[in-house]
Amino acid sequence: MDGNKLNELRELVEFLKANEIAEFDMEQDDLKVRIKFAGEPAAAPAGGLDMAQLSRLMALAPAAAAPAAAAPVAAAAAAPAAEVEEKLHEVKSPIVGTFYESPSPGAPAFVKVGDQVEVGQVLCIVEAMKLMNEIEADVAGEVVKRIAASGQPVEYGQALFAIKAR
Repeated sequence: MDGNKLNELRELVEFLKANEIAEFDMEQDDLKVRIKFAGEPAAAPAGGLDMAQLSRLMALAPAAAAPAAAAPVAAAAAAPAAEVEEKLHEVKSPIVGTFYESPSPGAPAFVKVGDQVEVGQVLCIVEAMKLMNEIEADVAGEVVKRIAASGQPVEYGQALFAIKAR
């Protein structure tokens, strides 16, 4: 990677930090870049990104170069988080739909942070096309974090829960 592209990648990282963007994913042709900063997730800026900032970000993004060059930067930025997350198993949504933590409004959640779960235990429901799909634990362990918010849309492959496997 030439020095110019490396500088542009550094600018992109600084831009993401300055705008308190905790995660950044980009996929173009054969280039895939994922940057995730360690620490508590930062909230998006109150006004979001304006068009000038977004244009600049997208102009820099293709220069974020080859995956091999982006990986060390992303790995260095996320190293402390990776140590913690290594031991956690993410239960991901198998479908696109709406996440619900309980079987009905007002009912207690299927699981709470701190609960011990077994393989096959129902963790939540993802509603898709008026069908309620029960999402089950695929590992036994302790629920460490609920990642999705009840009533919010989730994507295919989006993490719903983090479980510390036994």
